Amino acid sequence: MKEKIMSSYEIIYAVVRRIPRGKVSTYGRIAEIAGLPGQARLVGYALHNLKEGTDVPWQRVINARGEISDYGDMEWVEFHRSLLESEGIEFIRGRKVDLKKYLWQG
Repeated sequence: MKEKIMSSYEIIYAVVRRIPRGKVSTYGRIAEIAGLPGQARLVGYALHNLKEGTDVPWQRVINARGEISDYGDMEWVEFHRSLLESEGIEFIRGRKVDLKKYLWQG
């Protein structure tokens, strides 16, 4: 019987699903846990390609500075922020998350 091989995106999604409510992780950390060191951008691409209504908690992934990556869209940042705040995550200095307090290490 052939063993099913998971795609990189599926592995990334599986890791992101493990981030508990009220915690965040970074693109780079997710890549490391997924066995894809140095592939933070791939994590971003994978999350960007999620379908609406997914069970993958994409909002829990932020950049290494503890910020929501805005890609020039402040409405998106506010939406992302509201999802994190609804999980109890507090922001400091505008849109920065205290990674010492909220970072999930996996």
